[in-house]
Amino acid sequence: MAISNVSTEQITQAILDALNKYAVPPCGVADAHGCTDCQFCAQKCPERVRQVLGAGAARISARTGVTVVPKDIIKFIDHTLLKPEATPAEIEKLCKEAAEYHFAAVCVNPPYVKQCATLLRGTDVDVCAVIGFPLGAHTTETKVFETRQAVADGAREIDMVINIGALKAKQYDFVRDDIRAVCDASHAGGAIVKVIIEAALLTDDEKVRACELSRDAGADFVKTSTGFGPGGATAHDVALMARTVGAELGVKAAGGIRNYEQAQAMIAAGATRIGASAGVKIVAEARAAKSGVSVASATPSAEKKGAAVGE
Repeated sequence: MAISNVSTEQITQAILDALNKYAVPPCGVADAHGCTDCQFCAQKCPERVRQVLGAGAARISARTGVTVVPKDIIKFIDHTLLKPEATPAEIEKLCKEAAEYHFAAVCVNPPYVKQCATLLRGTDVDVCAVIGFPLGAHTTETKVFETRQAVADGAREIDMVINIGALKAKQYDFVRDDIRAVCDASHAGGAIVKVIIEAALLTDDEKVRACELSRDAGADFVKTSTGFGPGGATAHDVALMARTVGAELGVKAAGGIRNYEQAQAMIAAGATRIGASAGVKIVAEARAAKSGVSVASATPSAEKKGAAVGE
């Protein structure tokens, strides 16, 4: 099949089908010892294998030079709710909207990962957890623990914040190792990693270095902002980050993206994912633009008050 015309799920299913059809059963399945519960056997643990393959397929589809980005803006969007006062009821609403609109993922704080994974089971929406959020000043060990817990709870994507002070102090080995530790923990559980560099706090040279370190550490995406910093995503930063990582990583624009026009500008600059709490509004405006309806009349009334802090 042509990779540019298929989804992550189609890639995953094709590989899983091939494994089931052609692979020699590993471990003890093929002999008298029985299953050893390695959790990587396509015959005995298909859902576990699907998680791992799905992460790999997502990494393939994230690379600008390998695939065409989705034509429908819906699959660009990580539907986001990161405000500290978010309630379980609001998280449930977020998940219902994500399932209804078929967004790429919901992005939430770690305590809500399990709830989201339960609500979104059987849908095409992934669960993304933020790690070391929002300051990035956690120890590496803490970030790794958070990552493993989030993946165990059902996260398929991890958005981690770099240690910004260490980057500014030119402690590049530390920053790289910090990112790599999270990537290793995440990838081991079949989840991808997006590295938040908090671009508003960095010079252009520091942005480039942060992206290079993320790439070297094995990240799948770089991401502009937490949504809690002094500034959000800009087309300049997205373009700079996209040029730096090239075809190897995706670029997630996040922070202050509240309408379709802003989302379009980020995609034009090179973003392959959009983090926004205004996802429903963005889609409504996108559909209105296609049908010739005015943006104002298409905007849901609840969204007209503006998006909350945290993307």
